[in-house]
Amino acid sequence: MNVVKILQGWLQMSDQPAQSAVSPQQARVPFPGTRLLHAIFYAVIAWFTFWVVLVLAALQFLVLVFHGRMNEELRNFTRTLAQYMWELLSYIAFARDDKPFPIGPFPK
Repeated sequence: MNVVKILQGWLQMSDQPAQSAVSPQQARVPFPGTRLLHAIFYAVIAWFTFWVVLVLAALQFLVLVFHGRMNEELRNFTRTLAQYMWELLSYIAFARDDKPFPIGPFPK
């Protein structure tokens, strides 16, 4: 008998429409102006970083031509810059929410 009362109470509760504590006007997300400003700032940094990576790639090619092997320090630095560029573009494209350097940490 107890189970029947519990089930009846549950059915009565589920028949009522769920009321949201947040009105439709409050549920609206505000314009992300700060995110836009950060994205523009990071886009400028990404553009600059892109050209630095290209210059370093050309320099690495010259080192390879003249010394017959790659410079490991230059290679690691270029890899770090490429990782940084990925973080910048991921933030700009809303693929991640963590802010890159200079607000967040520099990639390792």
